[in-house]
Amino acid sequence: MRIKFSQIAPVALVAIATLLSASVMSSRAAAQNPDTMMPEASATKAKQILAQMLDAMGGRAYLNVRESQCSGRLSHFGHNNDLTSYLEFKDYWRYPDKNRTDYGKKGNIIDLFNGKEGWTMDHDGVSEEPADRVDEFKEQLVKDPEHLLRYRLKEEGLVYRYGGTDLIDLKPVDWVELVDRAERTYRIAVQRDNHLMVRFAVITRDSVSRERTEEVTSYANYHALDGVQTPLQVARTRDGRRIFQAFYDTCTYNPNLTPDFFTKAALEQRFREVGSKVDKKKAAKAKQD
Repeated sequence: MRIKFSQIAPVALVAIATLLSASVMSSRAAAQNPDTMMPEASATKAKQILAQMLDAMGGRAYLNVRESQCSGRLSHFGHNNDLTSYLEFKDYWRYPDKNRTDYGKKGNIIDLFNGKEGWTMDHDGVSEEPADRVDEFKEQLVKDPEHLLRYRLKEEGLVYRYGGTDLIDLKPVDWVELVDRAERTYRIAVQRDNHLMVRFAVITRDSVSRERTEEVTSYANYHALDGVQTPLQVARTRDGRRIFQAFYDTCTYNPNLTPDFFTKAALEQRFREVGSKVDKKKAAKAKQD
């Protein structure tokens, strides 16, 4: 005997509709569960989310950035999460591996890294950065999201995975995971409504002790500057401990910095401009000694 829908009670119809809806939602959820997705499907979804994100960040304008010049205020934190410094700064990049940061209103303290070299300028003049500081810069460069997104997405051996959904600041996000040949794991949280990056996490393990370290960078207060979506609030933690927080006033992209801007000679010229007479005499005496 065939039962017609007209013969089913309204309450039963509602129950059937609810069951069908739940079944569909359950199947969709299962299909989107990162733990049950096939590797190819997971990688495809991860790449789609990243493509949406790069387009939202400015597309070609974002990918074609070769230099940047930003200014703002920077806070550093100690081991007890106490505020240790609060400085005005200007940060300059010539991608992929040249960075210069001028601290203070006068810009009379500078750290400069140029690939495998580095120099610092302070009250004693210009000197080479210690080897461990240069190594730290090179390691941080590998973990930098700008470097990853502009230069490494087609790197051989890079594995893509969809990491599932989450809520960050009460807003839905999708996580994308990438693992490189050095077994670094990069996790990127992309906000669903505007497709902008709100978290960037890097998970590494010490090659000897296998101790796990996680650095998480948070991004907020995006503004379109020179066609590039730019977060004006950036904060970073390492294993849950605050490292720094930056509030940017403005950023300019591709400002055509002078060719020698990221050189030792540029710092020496800067010291001649902003160093006090006492500082210059002290530096000159140190050279003679």
